[in-house]
Amino acid sequence: MARSSAGAVLVALGILASRLAGLVRQKVMAHFLGSSEAADAFNAAFRIPNLLQNLFGEGALSASFIPVYAALLAKGDHAAADRVAGAVGTLLALVCSALVAVGVVAAPSLVWAIAPGFSGETGALTTSLVRVLFPGAGLLVVSAWCLGILNSHRKFLLSYAAPVVWNAAMIAALLWYGLAGATGDALVVPLAWASVAGSALQFLVQVPSVVALAPGLRPSLALGDPDVRAIVRNFAPAFVSRGVMQLSSYVDSIVASLLPSGSVAVFGYAQTLYSLPVSLFGMAVTAAELPDLAAIGAGDAAAVGKLVARLNAGLARIAFFVIPSAVAFLVVGDALAAGLFQSGAFGADDVNRTWAALAGSSVGMLAQTWARLYASTFFALRDTRTPLYVALVRVVASGGLGFAFATFGPAALGVDARWGIAGLTLGSGLAGWLEYTLLRRALERRVGPTGAPRGDVAKSWLLAAVAGAVGAGLGQLPLPPVPAAVVVVAGFGVVYLGGAAAFGMPEVHGITRRLRGR
Repeated sequence: MARSSAGAVLVALGILASRLAGLVRQKVMAHFLGSSEAADAFNAAFRIPNLLQNLFGEGALSASFIPVYAALLAKGDHAAADRVAGAVGTLLALVCSALVAVGVVAAPSLVWAIAPGFSGETGALTTSLVRVLFPGAGLLVVSAWCLGILNSHRKFLLSYAAPVVWNAAMIAALLWYGLAGATGDALVVPLAWASVAGSALQFLVQVPSVVALAPGLRPSLALGDPDVRAIVRNFAPAFVSRGVMQLSSYVDSIVASLLPSGSVAVFGYAQTLYSLPVSLFGMAVTAAELPDLAAIGAGDAAAVGKLVARLNAGLARIAFFVIPSAVAFLVVGDALAAGLFQSGAFGADDVNRTWAALAGSSVGMLAQTWARLYASTFFALRDTRTPLYVALVRVVASGGLGFAFATFGPAALGVDARWGIAGLTLGSGLAGWLEYTLLRRALERRVGPTGAPRGDVAKSWLLAAVAGAVGAGLGQLPLPPVPAAVVVVAGFGVVYLGGAAAFGMPEVHGITRRLRGR
């Protein structure tokens, strides 16, 4: 397990670099655009072509491609692995090119479907931005193919750090045009073009490593190859499963567009913060485990115990980091949002609305990250259908609860409709627990009991609660937003990690060993 733990660290470092760059991008964007209609338009437009990336990219591609490709590498059949990778890359490029063309043409209909609350100039601007952004999304899909190859060779850092250059391109555009006085359309249109340029850079920085690892890589269709057919066959349910999960996210966007002005932008800022620990800890562990889980899953029944052990260890690592993250968002999310975003056009009201969205999301954070690892375990077992069926249930629950809480919750509580954004994210969080429960029960029917050690999970919740109380107290100090956020995070972290060390929790010792270089 040491190898997967080291892999998780590399994934986490790469994700940390890219997410920090993303936070800087959102910070600069918040400064110049706040929760204006232009910010609403860009956030909505950004999600539409992003659907292409999320459907064809890391999720579905990892589920279908990595298990087959990693198994070939494990057998030492590098020629077959290169042949399969070349065929998958060619198919992916052809399909995405066609979909990009369709997306550009159908942009008005897509905007109407995803943001029915937009009209007039906001709707027209969103349509223009979608047409610019779609080609960049296609490039990001091919970049995810590079990620699959690099991860299978256990080269984790570059693939997850590559988005830094994409974010850097957008930050440069924001600063160049924003400091020159551009606002509204004059700022978000160049920002969209910078996103496309950054997508190309993200792909290109990975190409040399991919070529070095797969020297026999050649463009081809090779549809008669049994391994390629297996990937295509597994891709369909994985694609639909990923599509269902994206549908849940897009339902959230639709509901947000129906809420008062600025809700889509606030939702985007909150998602940027929320995705940091989810990606940094949940995705890092899942991505590092998938190649090894796939190798185990390809074995016989004797490998079940080893697979369960790896799963449980991954769940424990996720819980140790995600539980305090969820508590921090719930208790001191205002200090975090203010420290990161409050300046320029982003005011105190925007801070509080972002905190409200974060608080709702925090309810399902642990469930979402655990569910992702359970789904990857099914993928490793070459079962892509069970996660699909569970995802269908989740999207129905998320859409129903999110819509009900967002639209009827504020009136029931006697608060302004602007706070419906918290109900929206709360509904999604509760649906995440349903998804986790269903996936866990389905897997346990096949492999027996699973789960992180209950004692360690309970300790994490207790320590996070104490750390949250300390953080909330420190948040009352009369400090400017940035120093206040630093003090709150530092105090929270010291209490949580110090308590974990006192309890002798293994994750702390792992952190200590790495800091000492052992």
